[in-house]
Amino acid sequence: MSMQTPRSGPSVRSQLLRPLLWSWLVGLLAAVIGSYSLAKTSANLAFDRGLQDEVSALAAKLTWSDRGPLLDLSRQTMEILTWDREDRNGFVMVDADGNALAGDARVPLPDTELRQQSFEQPRVFDANFDAEPVRGVVFSVTSPMLDRSVSIVVVETRRKRQALMRDLQLSIVLPALALGSVTFGLIGWAIRRGLQPLREVASQVARRDTQDWRPLPMGNVPKEAAPLIDRINLLLAEMEQAILLQRRFVADAAHQLRTPVAGIRVLAQTLSQELAASPGMPDGHWRPLLSQLERSTDRLSRLIGQLLSLARSETALAVDAEQQTLDVVPLLREAAEPMVLQSLKQGRTMTLDAPDQPVLARAHALWLGEVVNNLLDNACLYGGNLIEVRVSSLPEGGAQIIVQDNGPGVPQDQLGRLFEPFWRGDRADLRNDGGTGLGLTIAREVVQRLGGQIVVASRPDVDGLRFTITLAA
Repeated sequence: MSMQTPRSGPSVRSQLLRPLLWSWLVGLLAAVIGSYSLAKTSANLAFDRGLQDEVSALAAKLTWSDRGPLLDLSRQTMEILTWDREDRNGFVMVDADGNALAGDARVPLPDTELRQQSFEQPRVFDANFDAEPVRGVVFSVTSPMLDRSVSIVVVETRRKRQALMRDLQLSIVLPALALGSVTFGLIGWAIRRGLQPLREVASQVARRDTQDWRPLPMGNVPKEAAPLIDRINLLLAEMEQAILLQRRFVADAAHQLRTPVAGIRVLAQTLSQELAASPGMPDGHWRPLLSQLERSTDRLSRLIGQLLSLARSETALAVDAEQQTLDVVPLLREAAEPMVLQSLKQGRTMTLDAPDQPVLARAHALWLGEVVNNLLDNACLYGGNLIEVRVSSLPEGGAQIIVQDNGPGVPQDQLGRLFEPFWRGDRADLRNDGGTGLGLTIAREVVQRLGGQIVVASRPDVDGLRFTITLAA
């Protein structure tokens, strides 16, 4: 039965970085708006000052005569005023009525009110020149002798202004982006480094055996996570104590049940002998009942023995000193020998395929034999008429043991339950096959305690049911 991983909450990194990211984005937006305003103001001040200087220079060239105002400009001055690689410039001199007296008559003029205000100092205005936005300056001059006045207007497009604004914005925004990226990278690295001890603890837990209840290390755990790890260690200790009490109870209960079960078996045998010696009791009345009673006591005795084996294996194999590198072939022969006689009585064929040279693996002589005995007993109870045991050495060292029969196998959706305690398939309560439902559980427990693996395959992947045991060298 598969276990669904509980849905976890957001990571510590995201919880720390998300507020910082939003704060930084708000700050960046403010920086963009501020840089735009600053760049626009700075660019306008610089270029407006240039336009004002140009219009003042033109006004200095203005002379008055009887024929009216004259603007004495050389050809070079005209080229400087009207030619620019990036911006389009233009100028015009108009009278009080707005009639062009010199320059380009297409140059846009400010309104009359602004021209009236420009007698004291040049005034800046915005307009369009040939469908392109321009920035202009107007400066009005009055004749000292004649009652006449003129206005000089200089305009230029905004291309260089916009280029300067863009450069100023980039000079502010790009460093902010780079600094933010570096800052968030360093913060993310610091968070990852701070959480590394927790990942190491998680990795240690993932590598542990299911029966390893040792406390988790606290050496490099951050101070904030120490209460969590300490509580987990307390929980591990409580779980270990509970499991030990459970195992002790199973072992004690099984041990205590052996005596009364043996007594019932002896009484059944004695009763059978007494009834057989009594001439007035025909066999047909009592012998089936006593036979059923003997089979039930045999099964109960076997179940108690399996419970004791399970409890003892969990205790004995917890100590690595009980394990050593052995040649597993003699152990398999010894474990299979009694099962061969049993299979022959049932009309089955059992074979052992083993190499002549030793097959070395880390094992326990007694409990590895128990594993093989349980697998062969399972094959005799539920398998086909051919049971095979194969053992071979692994290229990287260690041994591989295969126990296979050609029986009906187990449905694929039930393979995962084969090793569950007391599980013997659908409607196991109606069976009377002598099985206890603990043999495969003990086999898996012992193999895992030996540091090995046991996997099972069934039809249609293999011809029957196959158990594969892998033991390390």
